[in-house]
Amino acid sequence: MKILSLECSSLSAGAALIEDGKLIAESFLNTGLTHSQTLMPMVESVLKNTNTAVRDVDVISVSAGPGSFTGVRIGVAAAKGLADSFATPCFAVSSLEAIAYPFRDENAVVCAVMDARCNQVYTASFLKGERLFPDEAILIDELLEKLKGLDKPVVFAGDGAKMCFERLSGELSKVISADEQRRFPKASSVALIAYDKILSGEKTVGANELLPVYLRLPQAQRELNNKLKNKGE
Repeated sequence: MKILSLECSSLSAGAALIEDGKLIAESFLNTGLTHSQTLMPMVESVLKNTNTAVRDVDVISVSAGPGSFTGVRIGVAAAKGLADSFATPCFAVSSLEAIAYPFRDENAVVCAVMDARCNQVYTASFLKGERLFPDEAILIDELLEKLKGLDKPVVFAGDGAKMCFERLSGELSKVISADEQRRFPKASSVALIAYDKILSGEKTVGANELLPVYLRLPQAQRELNNKLKNKGE
């Protein structure tokens, strides 16, 4: 099974190709350029360097959120566009689960955190690959209360790792911030998660069924709702 994966839900972006659970090629950038500039060239590079055509891919997986609204939209739209040409099945992966994937063998709680602004984070926690908390958008103080109840070391990973470490390390014992090499989600993690889940029986979807996961409304919509609410009052 060949899986082409896309990841651009946070600051970084990437594309990867795996076959039967083995990583064949991966491209990763964290340059500050917009994902609309970098994602498709990386996809094209991965396919070209592995002599793979889109028609040869069995599944297209993508980190479908939560995360940057723009990044999630770009990733899902790109996956849908690639899949639509040859009716290739799609598989959506949680961005937070992809962040935690490299830490699945460690005896610590991996707290995946992405900066959601306004003193909030998108977060989920895992222990040895098993989910402890669902994907959610919560206040950092609420995250602290959740983590206080866990009797394990905590590793913060994701683009919110440094922020959460600085804010919460004084309140928690045995807490570290993931190093830069493993802090950001990788397209290879997205592909490998999809592969494992498909083998365990989870279903793929068609391109038209692939949807982004935002967890909360975009800022522009929230501001509009507040204006309408205040106007009504």
